[in-house]
Amino acid sequence: MVKTSLEMLECDTSSNKSNSTIDHNNNTISCYSEQSESEYINYENVMRTSCQTLVTAISSEIFGNSSEVSLDVQVVQLGWWLQGSCHCSDHATCTSVTSPVDGMAGYRCSCNAGYAGDGFPGGLGCRKESGCNASKYLSGHCGGTARIGILIGGVAAGALFMVSFGLLCCFLRRRASLINGKRRNSKLFETKGISIQVYPYKMIEKATHSFSDKHRLGIGAYGTVYSGKLNNADLVAIKRMKHRADNTDNIEQVMNEIKLLSSVNHPNLVRLLGCSIERGEQILVYEYMPNGTLFQHLHGDRGSGLLWRIRLTIASETAQAIAYLHSVKPPIYHRDIKSSNILLDNEYKTKVADFGLSRLGMTESSHISTAPQGTPGYLDPQYHQNFHLSDRSDVYSFGVVLVEIITALKAVDFTREQNEVNLASFAIDRIGTGRLVEIIDPLIVQDMDDFTILSLHKVAELAFTCLAFHSDMRPSMTEVASELQQLSSISNYASIEENTTFSLGKASYNSSEVQRCKSLRGKSCLGV
Repeated sequence: MVKTSLEMLECDTSSNKSNSTIDHNNNTISCYSEQSESEYINYENVMRTSCQTLVTAISSEIFGNSSEVSLDVQVVQLGWWLQGSCHCSDHATCTSVTSPVDGMAGYRCSCNAGYAGDGFPGGLGCRKESGCNASKYLSGHCGGTARIGILIGGVAAGALFMVSFGLLCCFLRRRASLINGKRRNSKLFETKGISIQVYPYKMIEKATHSFSDKHRLGIGAYGTVYSGKLNNADLVAIKRMKHRADNTDNIEQVMNEIKLLSSVNHPNLVRLLGCSIERGEQILVYEYMPNGTLFQHLHGDRGSGLLWRIRLTIASETAQAIAYLHSVKPPIYHRDIKSSNILLDNEYKTKVADFGLSRLGMTESSHISTAPQGTPGYLDPQYHQNFHLSDRSDVYSFGVVLVEIITALKAVDFTREQNEVNLASFAIDRIGTGRLVEIIDPLIVQDMDDFTILSLHKVAELAFTCLAFHSDMRPSMTEVASELQQLSSISNYASIEENTTFSLGKASYNSSEVQRCKSLRGKSCLGV
């Protein structure tokens, strides 16, 4: 049984006891009922009661033992009619009525399905309903396919608006980010006291074809170098720093290199043309060196090797560049001297590059509090041991480069014997025991002349002193550069003739001795 809770209104049962009953058990009230074959209730009889509200009753019927029920709802509809013959508005149905009062003919109007109103021309008439939901639109119950087209068009227009609005927001946000980035870059440069060309990131991206592998020149520990043309000018080298978790270190390294290269000027130092630090990138732009690096030429990655006189010139020019860095006030310690940081142009002119790890040194006893940084195989062992950084740390690294030039062997190579993995230790042993010939590059031996034999001896001796463990036992870069420049100058114009004596440093050599040494391929006279 379904029970309904209805508001109970007290009826004045005394006024019409015959027509009023109260059923207290069922909580229902019947104020008035009338048995009549007419479809109309007698208004005067109803008004004689005191009922204030018309309540519809809900009755239920249970079918056997089933849980299903049937609900019957009685609805009373109130309406009115007009006297006369039918006269309704469009989209309305007319119903003839006979008045229960005077028996005169009349009519009622009601709107057809899908229309709302009273149906009378003098009243509201009938108008098409507008309360269609989405399902009715899609099913075509609200005016056919035209409505469906309008709905689809509206949805498409709304989607287009949202997409356009989103793109506009992205554009404004990116523009604001670029403007703020340029302002930050400008303030950063002003703070660091740097004046240099700043390139937009889009220009860098276009020059390298979005950093295409076809434009890649090489990959280092701190970044990748690409070739590219800016504004259709000459080729430049573009160094893109590697992304790290701590972006602050990257920016500091870039700013350090910019500041150092902006403050020095030497023909054997690579020239910095500009930079870009937008969109979280740190990019440096250098002059382009078309002939690659010394490392590539020595280890077969480029060309078929270098003649000894070219190697000697490269060593001399590199030494002059480092000596210049040590001579400025305050001195600059490169801290990453290695063959892959020595660049060459088409005429094998040398440019020292990569100043990301360089530091200013106030005195020769200058110290760095952080752990030593550099490339394994080139790192000063004393600096690695006690964090003591001085100009002699660069001297040690350059000594390794000199040995590379003589031997064409890599600074660290795990394919060699265990006691020969480190080139510096390996070379010190061979030079110190008079067995230099065992490690000379075979390409040099093939074309060995008098000058080559003697200059090899001198360069090996110089490398040996540069690789001394104790820094105070090593020569200064100025002394090293002077020795190498003298050798390089002689190689350019000197011609050794029979019975001619000439001087290399502290030693004097007679050409007859040189010829004997040449015939033996250095087996008995190239020791130190």
